[in-house]
Amino acid sequence: MKKLFFLLAILLIGCTKTDVFEGENQILIEPIAKCIDGFAGEYPCNDYDLLTHIPLEKFIGTKGNDCWGWVDPLTKKEYALMGTDAGITFIDITNPKNAVIIGGLKTRTDNSSWRDVKVHNSIAYIVSEADKHGMQLFNLLRLRSINNPPVEFTSDTDYTEFGSAHNIIINEESGFAYAVGAKNEDGSRNFNGGPHFIDLNIPFRPAAAGGFPDSSYSHDAQVVTYKGPDIDYLDKEILIGSNENEVVIVDVTDKENPKKISSITYSDIGYTHQGWFTEDFKYFLLGDELDEQRKGVNTRTIIFDFTDLDNPVFHFNYLGPTAAIDHNGYVKGNLFYQANYTAGVKIIDISNIENKDIKEVGFFDTHPENDNTFFNGAWNVYPYLPSGNIIISDINRGLFIIRKSNS
Repeated sequence: MKKLFFLLAILLIGCTKTDVFEGENQILIEPIAKCIDGFAGEYPCNDYDLLTHIPLEKFIGTKGNDCWGWVDPLTKKEYALMGTDAGITFIDITNPKNAVIIGGLKTRTDNSSWRDVKVHNSIAYIVSEADKHGMQLFNLLRLRSINNPPVEFTSDTDYTEFGSAHNIIINEESGFAYAVGAKNEDGSRNFNGGPHFIDLNIPFRPAAAGGFPDSSYSHDAQVVTYKGPDIDYLDKEILIGSNENEVVIVDVTDKENPKKISSITYSDIGYTHQGWFTEDFKYFLLGDELDEQRKGVNTRTIIFDFTDLDNPVFHFNYLGPTAAIDHNGYVKGNLFYQANYTAGVKIIDISNIENKDIKEVGFFDTHPENDNTFFNGAWNVYPYLPSGNIIISDINRGLFIIRKSNS
């Protein structure tokens, strides 16, 4: 009878609480602020609740930047990796309301506003625009054994084939990383600022594997093992570079002989910043970081039809409801999660993208002061945790964990 009562209780409260699994135990978590009448506490919202907030003062550094997520393959605990100008902090967010800062890894050299992190096979790869920083490698499995957090970590190894880099991209299927916007230690551009290839297939022994200098500086990229409609490139490793004033498509399957497939520009370019494929590899959603400031448009997402990689075409523009600057965006299923600086994170339904009809279905605004065209607020969003919880890194306010209401 007690067991039956417990199961009924779970059903009754399941619509208002979040189910999180920690080991073999199910934890029922009440959001610290539900989205009610357009607000979760002080934060404007639509259909997304606030599970926790860790203010920037809890982290080393004075400015937030990138974030990513990791799930321990054994314990299934969920972690957030939060970047600042001074390093990376690792937070156990399995039970978001009782999130625990496990420790941090300081910058290898100087502080920098630009620091980015990705994860592959339970190893964090961290780059920065700080001079002579290189790439830090950190074994995330070490987080299991910390009994008295927080602790100050050191990297497990460092990769020094470049001095600094703007970002790091990893194709987890191939086991290759791509550093973009890299410089040598003397300040000159590494591979002309184009992608620098790194073989990660032997853990903690990253190996330089060439690069692609032919399309100039690459600010960001996505690299995929292609499973899309263009049969000419099926199972090839394809890089989509956001290269300041154009989008470039490169076949990087053969690291010794990468080949440019095509490129495309668009009207009213401000700064071609970052983009992401739809899951069917048919469309590419691009964010331009400076068009809102320089061209006076509302938040603009440029959508391309990449059905034929040799002949990409412009599909349409989507304009958001505010003038806030878009930064990083990621696709999960039929939703596009967009870090939108002063407007927080936007959630956009792209299920009808083929018919040029996408629409905002939710948001959580981590910067309630305004939606101006300033570089404040949400830097990045990570929507891929199995729990459905979503990580947001905010430049001014630190780490947020949100979740769709009633899910």
